[in-house]
Amino acid sequence: MQKIIPHLWFDKEALEAADFYVDVLPNSRVKNTNVLRNTPSGSVDIVSFELLGLEFQAISAGPLFKFNPSVSFHVTCKTKEEVDEIWKKLSDGGRVLMDLGAYPFSERYGWLQG
Repeated sequence: MQKIIPHLWFDKEALEAADFYVDVLPNSRVKNTNVLRNTPSGSVDIVSFELLGLEFQAISAGPLFKFNPSVSFHVTCKTKEEVDEIWKKLSDGGRVLMDLGAYPFSERYGWLQG
């Protein structure tokens, strides 16, 4: 059983983001979507989803929080080809913080902000 479930706060894009990451990462799926009514932000979407078999939740709760690079998730792949395929999809429209390449700590590593 997963003991910590990351909960990601979006302005209005929770379902769109979950669908995007589910499409990019294998062994991933949207599990459930609900609308919470009468919150301080009005009616908001809440989404439960799995990425690579790990549970996440996301909420569209308004512009009070903005993502920054201090909130990061590390994906480990089995092959260079898998890294390249995922990197291509994530970097399209993302901001590259470290180019995909070889580093002293990893043969194939990259960091980006989506």
